[in-house]
Amino acid sequence: MKYFFLALSFLFLSCQENTTHSHSSRGSALGTTYSIKYFSEDYILKESVIDSILKSINLSMSTYMAESDISRINAGESVVVDDNFQKVFRASQRIYNDTDGYFDPSVGMLVNAYGFGPQGYSEDVKESQIDSLFQFVGFNHIQLSEEAKVISNLPVLYLDFNAIAKGFTVDVFGNYLNSKGVTHYLVEIGGEVRVKGKNLEKASPWKVGIEFPSENNSRELIYGIQLKDESLATSGNYRKFRLDPSSGKKYVHTINPNTGQSQKTDIFSASVITTTCADADAYATAFMAMGFEKSLRFIEKQNTLKAILIYSDSEGNQKTYISPEIQSLVEKF
Repeated sequence: MKYFFLALSFLFLSCQENTTHSHSSRGSALGTTYSIKYFSEDYILKESVIDSILKSINLSMSTYMAESDISRINAGESVVVDDNFQKVFRASQRIYNDTDGYFDPSVGMLVNAYGFGPQGYSEDVKESQIDSLFQFVGFNHIQLSEEAKVISNLPVLYLDFNAIAKGFTVDVFGNYLNSKGVTHYLVEIGGEVRVKGKNLEKASPWKVGIEFPSENNSRELIYGIQLKDESLATSGNYRKFRLDPSSGKKYVHTINPNTGQSQKTDIFSASVITTTCADADAYATAFMAMGFEKSLRFIEKQNTLKAILIYSDSEGNQKTYISPEIQSLVEKF
């Protein structure tokens, strides 16, 4: 047996011998990497299909492409959005309401101002600028019309679906494999994972590893978990951050939509397990902004979400919360 690194926070377990009908694809996607492993006697997922799916999602929701629908909307154009955009928009609305605004794709201008957007950063962060941009945040002010156009009463609109798009894309691939009769697969993009069935090479459930939250480039595993017909996504601030060149202040990529601040909470990483990867992706992002106590109360009220939260207690000690339903499925390394 050996470990294969997927991206950022995840690994899946495999073995060195391939079964006759084991297939895999790897490549670049959405500014990161993807890995797809599946078992099928008669279906082969062609690279042209993968490229077509990724292209359609990029043209719909990539803020890094000037010609994408979301970039055109952010530039003030009136655009009839496609089915993928509509699904992500509606999922975002639901999770925005569910989390009391802690998940909010309208924070795009703040993401850019802190230097985590398509342009990167070259200047110091100006707190006065952050305060002025906060007026442009509020997903409750944005709607989809009957004609599938984005309408808003915000003074300026800048949407950013990056905190849900990877998970959604994982779901698109999973649903596509479902439509082709594939019943055993693992799809991963940038560390967001969806599995179905089993890893037939091991005749066991798919096993995914969660990394130790470290700011260096180490890839040390801290936990492994068995998944079956589930999705898992992790959000963390331990690698994606920037230091202001003048003040030396550290800014993390998690933006609290309720304050407009780049805010490091007491959660180092949030791993969420649920049915769809889009939901797991979005809720993991929300928990990073909520902090541990609010996240814990939220999770305990849910019957669809399970989580592994690595956090700091009041004395600065690193602790881990694991939802009771999955404790028997989690292994500490």
